[in-house]
Amino acid sequence: MFKLTSLNLNGIRSATSKGLEAWLAQAQPDCICVQEVKAQAADVAGKFESFGDLKGHFHFAEKKGYSGVGIYTRAIPSDVRVGYGSQEFDAEGRYVELRFDTPSRKFSIISAYFPSGSSGEERQAAKFRFLEEFYPHLQDLRSGRELVLCGDLNIAHQEIDLKNWKGNKQNSGFLPEERAWMTKALSEGGLVDVHRTLHPTATEESYTWWSNRGQAYAKNVGWRLDYHLATPAFAATAKEVAIYKAEKFSDHAPVTVAYDWTF
Repeated sequence: MFKLTSLNLNGIRSATSKGLEAWLAQAQPDCICVQEVKAQAADVAGKFESFGDLKGHFHFAEKKGYSGVGIYTRAIPSDVRVGYGSQEFDAEGRYVELRFDTPSRKFSIISAYFPSGSSGEERQAAKFRFLEEFYPHLQDLRSGRELVLCGDLNIAHQEIDLKNWKGNKQNSGFLPEERAWMTKALSEGGLVDVHRTLHPTATEESYTWWSNRGQAYAKNVGWRLDYHLATPAFAATAKEVAIYKAEKFSDHAPVTVAYDWTF
């Protein structure tokens, strides 16, 4: 089995100070996609380049202490793609893709961090621009290879994906346009929401993010913002999903899927 984890760290230094490395040593994922590293190459060098035998590959933001994504993997990739060719968003450190291609198969693992629009209209407009340009990139990839995109998409797709859906209809993360993007990606876009194939009706146990306000975590007033989106053939190999909540490394929980897949 291939165990693949996705986790928004909300800062790699913060997450490791809260026991992330010990959990990884115990959980033993084969690969972990991380988002919001909030560090630069100099901060990672000599400290966070690897977790055990998992070697890291990163896309750092130009702005210090902001965004950044990475993939730690035991397998050696055939290629590493940093950024997806966006003039606007590659500077924000939102995309790293590892390719594991062989003569008989093309396969990519992607760690992505979609923009949040919660800070105001300007960032919401940027989020919409990101979604518009990122969709055709995914389509181009999907046309030639199997893939799984792991990450914090900052979108709750359905009403069952957040606690207070009625009160959030006009809030970033649950806007009709954002939800429509997800619906499109999962229909004509040809991708599969892996968690929902395994747990199509799960609600509160599926949340992966909680606000730091109002005891949201203690009361489980959460959102499902972290996904594995995969091409159908790879998604079909998913056997089980686990959202780890026994420890809190950040405001997000690790989402691990076990796939019947070999490199």
